[in-house]
Amino acid sequence: MNWLSELFVGGGIAHSVLVIALVVAIGTALGKVKIAGISLGVTWILFVGIAASHFGMTLDPEVLHFIKEFGLILFIFAMGLQVGPGFFASFKKGGMRMVGWSVVIIVLGVGTTLAIAAITDTPIPTMVGVMSGAVTNTPGLGAAQTAYGDMHQGMVDTSIANGYAVAYPLGAALVILCVLFFKGIFKVRLEGETQALVAESTDGHHTERLSIQLTNANLPGHTVQEAKSFLNRRFIISRVRHTSGEIEIASSGTVLQQGDKLLIICDEADREAIMTFFGTPTTDLRAGDWVKLDTHFVSKAVLVTNSAINGKSLGALRLRNTYGVNITRVARAGIELIASPELELQVGDKLTVVGTEEAIASAAEFVGNSMKHLNHPNLIAIFVGITLGVIIGSIPILVPGMPEPLKLGLAGGPLIVAILIGRFGPHYKLVTYTTISANLMLREIGISLFLACVGLGAGETFVASIVGGGYWWVLYGALITVLPILLVAIPLRVWGKMNFFKLAGLVCGTQTNPMALSYANSLGGNDQVAVAYSTVYPFTMFLRILAAQVLVLMAAA
Repeated sequence: MNWLSELFVGGGIAHSVLVIALVVAIGTALGKVKIAGISLGVTWILFVGIAASHFGMTLDPEVLHFIKEFGLILFIFAMGLQVGPGFFASFKKGGMRMVGWSVVIIVLGVGTTLAIAAITDTPIPTMVGVMSGAVTNTPGLGAAQTAYGDMHQGMVDTSIANGYAVAYPLGAALVILCVLFFKGIFKVRLEGETQALVAESTDGHHTERLSIQLTNANLPGHTVQEAKSFLNRRFIISRVRHTSGEIEIASSGTVLQQGDKLLIICDEADREAIMTFFGTPTTDLRAGDWVKLDTHFVSKAVLVTNSAINGKSLGALRLRNTYGVNITRVARAGIELIASPELELQVGDKLTVVGTEEAIASAAEFVGNSMKHLNHPNLIAIFVGITLGVIIGSIPILVPGMPEPLKLGLAGGPLIVAILIGRFGPHYKLVTYTTISANLMLREIGISLFLACVGLGAGETFVASIVGGGYWWVLYGALITVLPILLVAIPLRVWGKMNFFKLAGLVCGTQTNPMALSYANSLGGNDQVAVAYSTVYPFTMFLRILAAQVLVLMAAA
C-alpha cells in the first residue's frame, strides 16, 4: 500500500492533482452549509487547504506557486470582463458620489490598519493579510503576496495568508451585523424606504414609450432628423400615424405633419422636455396600443451575434433603409439603452426591432440572432487579454521614497486590461462577450485554485501563528471592518439622508462582501441594494488590490 501513501503525502504530478482536487471538492461542499443563514462559501477551500497542509499533504513550492498565480489571474480577469462595461458608467451622476464615499471607507480602513500596526508593532505584511480578510477581499491577498514575493526574491510570508484566514470569518459576519445595526438604530421602515425609492426620478437608465400628438406649429414640414437636431436630447421616433390613418415606421427622412401621432422612446429623465417640444399626450392612443393598430408591424427581440457587426454604430448599419425596420431599444448587461445612431453595438446585445415579419427576419439574419453562436467561447479575447495583463502588470513604476519600483502585478495588470477590454474591446472589433455561466465558471475555477494553494502554503505555520499571538488578529480585523463603516455610514444616514437600501449596497460593495449583499437583498423587494453594490464594486476592487500592494512595498521602504 506504499503507492497509496505516496499518492496522498508523497510527491509528483498525481499527488499535486489529487491534493488540490480533494481540497477544492471538500471546501466547496462545506461552503454550501449555512449557519444562521450565513455561509463562508468558497472561503472554506482556504481552511480545508490549511488543515490538509497541517497534516502533511503539501505540494512542491514551485508547483504551488504556479497554480496559485494562474488561478488568481483567471479569477481577476474574468471578474474584470464582467464589470468592465459598467466600470466607467459608475462615475456618472449619483454614482460618482457613491464611489467617492467608498474611497473614504477604503482610506479609513488603510489608516486603521497602519495605526494598529504602529501601536501593536505587528509587521505591516501581516496586517495587510488581516485587512484583506477583514474586508473579505481575496484579490487583495493575492496582490499582497505577489508584491512581497517580488520584493524578496520569491520568498513567501505565510503570516499574510494566516492573517487573512483568521480575520475573514468575523469580517464576513460583521458587515451583516452592521446592516442589522443600522436598521435598528435608525428605526428603518423597509416599506417607507421602498416608497422613497419609487418617488425618486433620477434614474436615467430606464426608457419610456410616449404616445404624443404633434401640435408644435414649427415642426410640420421638417423631417425626423431635423426635429432631432432642434432638441438636444436622445430619443427615437419609432412610428408615425399620419392624419390619413397610415402608419409609417419612422426613418430620418420621414416628414412630420401637423396632427401626426408619434410613438417616441426616450430616457425617463427626458420625458417632460420631449413632451413639451412635440405636443400633447394622445387621449385616444396609449403607448401600448400601437402594436394593435397595424398587424403588419410587429416588435421582436433580436440578438447581435455576427462578429462583423461588433463595434459598429447603429447609424452605420442603415437597417431602416436596407431592411425597413426600426431599432427602438438596445439591452446590454441588463441595462436598456436608447438606440441612437451613434451607439456602438456589441456581440450579445439584444435589439428591439419593429417592422414586418419578413423585414425583421432579414434584419435578424444580418445581425446573427444565433444563441448557439453566443454559447461558443471567445478564447482569443481572454488569452490576448491575459497576455497583455501580465506584461502591463510587470512594468516597473518608479515611486519616490520606495526602495523598489511599484508593479501592478499579476492581480492589478490583468484586472486593468480586462476592464479596458470589456469596455472598449468591441470598438476595436474584439469580441469580449461571454455567457454569465461561462464567466462564473472561469471565476470559480480560478478562485478555487488560488484559495486551495494559499491554504496549502500556509497550513504548516497556521497553528503556531495563532498560538504565538495571532488570536489578536481577530480583534484587529474587527476594528478594520467596523470603524470605517460606522464613521461613514452614520453621517450619511443622519445628515445625508441616504436611503437605507443604497446605504446597505454601498457598505456591502465597499467591503466586497457578496454574503452581506445576499442578506441585504433579502430585506427589500427592490434591486437598489444590488445597484449600489455594483456601482462601487469595480473601483473598490481595483483600489483594494492597489492598496494591498502599496502597503507591502511601504513596509520595505
